[in-house]
Amino acid sequence: MAIGTLALAALTLAGIGLYLSFEHVAQFAHQELSFQTLGKAQLFVAGVDVGILVLIGLDLMLAWVRRPNRRIRYLVWLLTAATIVFNAASAAPAPGQGWKLLDYVAVGAHALVPVLFIAVVEIGRGVIERAVRPDQQDAPSAAVPLHRWLLAPASTARIYRRMRLWNAPSYQEVIREEQERTVYRSMLEREHGRWRKAPKDLQLPLRLAKFGLGVDAALAQPAEHKRRMADWTAQHQALELEEQERERLRQEAEADRQAEEAIREADRKARVETAQMRSAASVDTARHEVTAATSTAQTQAQAAVATAQRTAQLEAEAVETAALAEARARKAAADRQEAEARKAAAQADRQRAEEELRAARLRAEAGKAEQIAQAEMQAIETAEIAEARAREAAADRKKAEEELRAAKLRRQAAEADKAAELEDRAIETAKAAEARKAAAEAEEAAAEIEEAAAETRRRAAEAEEAAAKAEEEKKDAERRAAEAEEAAAEAKRRAAETRLAVAEIERRAVETEDEAKLTPRERAVRRVARMALTAGLAVDGLEPGEIQQRLNGLVSIADIQRELAVSSTDTASRYRQEAAELLAGGYRLPA
Repeated sequence: MAIGTLALAALTLAGIGLYLSFEHVAQFAHQELSFQTLGKAQLFVAGVDVGILVLIGLDLMLAWVRRPNRRIRYLVWLLTAATIVFNAASAAPAPGQGWKLLDYVAVGAHALVPVLFIAVVEIGRGVIERAVRPDQQDAPSAAVPLHRWLLAPASTARIYRRMRLWNAPSYQEVIREEQERTVYRSMLEREHGRWRKAPKDLQLPLRLAKFGLGVDAALAQPAEHKRRMADWTAQHQALELEEQERERLRQEAEADRQAEEAIREADRKARVETAQMRSAASVDTARHEVTAATSTAQTQAQAAVATAQRTAQLEAEAVETAALAEARARKAAADRQEAEARKAAAQADRQRAEEELRAARLRAEAGKAEQIAQAEMQAIETAEIAEARAREAAADRKKAEEELRAAKLRRQAAEADKAAELEDRAIETAKAAEARKAAAEAEEAAAEIEEAAAETRRRAAEAEEAAAKAEEEKKDAERRAAEAEEAAAEAKRRAAETRLAVAEIERRAVETEDEAKLTPRERAVRRVARMALTAGLAVDGLEPGEIQQRLNGLVSIADIQRELAVSSTDTASRYRQEAAELLAGGYRLPA
């Protein structure tokens, strides 16, 4: 009932004020403010009065719903002041008549009702704020009192400017800081004569006052600056260490890549050299075989021709009778024809051997191309094929050794034949013996050539065996590389399992924090603590200082900024310090 009565009285007061001022202000607006008609002047006055009432109602409603807006109050005050001015001007005397005491009383009387109405509205607004926000009844006021503006306008303007620039929480706190600053200046002047003669660090509270810092906050700035510089230095060093680690890993990866490239290049060269060795061995073998056959045939033919010619000549000279000489001549002619036939056969054998040599060279070139292609495809062969090739190479080497032994036996047989021939032909003349000796030496040279060819084939077999071993070693290297890749895949799988476990821990922690209704800062601190615990930090049995040191070593400022999307290094450093305190207090990963 009291509230209703007061509201009705306030509306009555507003109606009385509007009624009293409406006619006078409308006449004043028509006559003095250049409104063309009285109706337009009345609409102007009604608009101002209705606007005041609407703004007052909107201000009271926003205060009731706990959404106050001070700018609306300023507009109400401005329009009310305009109404008061219009009312006072309407009661002013005509120009040239002069002001009398009653004129001032009349002006005050016209302004009295609007002032009363605004006072009632402000009191009602205060009552509404106290009713809807009881927790703010004893809160410090953020407004500067009117009496201070009247008593000390200059210093009040500085205080007001500082409050608005640096968002001071309350007028009382700013006054307290101003008192501390004044006392501090007096103490400095007492000790040093003038505060500007004091040490630079002691001048900070007075020099930083324009930035909204109190005495204690300003005096703490040097230590805070040192701490920030230390944090910045530590962060910079951590970033440098991370960069060095990334560079080391990049160099190791580059070295591994170059080593693999060198291994592949060496393997490729080995295959090419093996193919070239095999081709060269085949060509040398064919060349030696053709040369040996050609030399043997030529030597035998030449020896036979020379022996026949010399024998015929000696026998012709030694024959005493004509019949014997004729017979021997016929025999020598027959032997000569036979020698020429052998010489022709030897020439044909030589041509055939040269053709075989050319064919062998063509086969060698084709074999070289084929073996190069095979060398490129051998990377996919299995170890069983490499073993089979090794066995084949061993068999070829054994075959070459057997051929070498056979060549030695043939040489020995040739020497034995030579000795027998010398014994059988002891009765022959010296010239015929020399011819046979030359033939035997030719055969011996042919045997030596065969022995050299056999030795060449043996070396080729050994080269093939070495190539087979190299191929087997390559297979072992590929197997070890496959095992290394399998180990890397296993490591990636374990890392994925670890990340999954960490994500599960983080999920449980977030659920626990949601149930506890923690603030964003408390959540951030706990997340930093979990980062340290998942990184392997063991805090059991450690002092708080040791926990802080190990936490700083495991979790860097850059990691905190990246994980929490924090741009300030100071905030990240405080999160890390609070996380160490939380771990020292017993915080662990959620079960």
